[in-house]
Amino acid sequence: MKKLTKIIIVIIVFVFIIALIISSIKNLYVELFVSKSKKIENVNFEESNNIENENSNVNENILYEVVLNENDAAQIRKQINDWRLVLVNSENQLPSNFSLDLAYIDKTRQIDSRIKKELEQMLGDMKRAKIGDIWVQSAYRSVEYQEKIYQEKIEEYVSLGETRERAEILTLKVINKPGTSDHNLGLAVDFNYVDYNFDKTSAYEWLNQNAENYGFVLRYRKDKEEITKIDYEPWHWRYVGVEHAKKMNELDMCLEEYVEYLSLN
Repeated sequence: MKKLTKIIIVIIVFVFIIALIISSIKNLYVELFVSKSKKIENVNFEESNNIENENSNVNENILYEVVLNENDAAQIRKQINDWRLVLVNSENQLPSNFSLDLAYIDKTRQIDSRIKKELEQMLGDMKRAKIGDIWVQSAYRSVEYQEKIYQEKIEEYVSLGETRERAEILTLKVINKPGTSDHNLGLAVDFNYVDYNFDKTSAYEWLNQNAENYGFVLRYRKDKEEITKIDYEPWHWRYVGVEHAKKMNELDMCLEEYVEYLSLN
């Protein structure tokens, strides 16, 4: 009986010890699990904060870029809104809201009334300087008239054996499409005959030296053909205003370059 009692006591102690060990292991596991969960939670929270901060920075950058773009656009609009610098070419059509007040410079030719005084002053000074015969051969052209001479030039090339496609390409080198010409603005004049030998005359030499003082620049320069997309025209002079004419010559720029320059400064 005593022996059985001892055995029972040993068994109870063994079971108690086993229970203690299991309880200790369970508590340790719970602690480890909770600790790991907290670490994961902290990591996720930090990552979430980082993502939020990054998104905030991205949004700020986007907003900053938008503001910059709006400012740039406003600056470009500011420069283009200067009526003296309106740019028309193969990539820029005559503004849809464009209007002008024309003034006659002789019985048939008209220009923008705002440049009449400077043009007449320049022609008068040339004559007083005994430059010889100098006259305006072409000034303002309506879009309709520009269409007429544009189509006539195409037909001329076709009659010489060119395909119509080729004729249009050749025409664009010497005549702008309707709505893309300085003449449609009333801000350009062609002097004397449309003749490349005009650059060998004293009138051309005088214009090169003095035209800027009246607000005029040579519009289609020989060294800027790749930019203007128009062949050299020594007879074609464009009004841009005195300060702009002097600055363009100082910077050695054509109108396309100058408008871009102003938009960036």
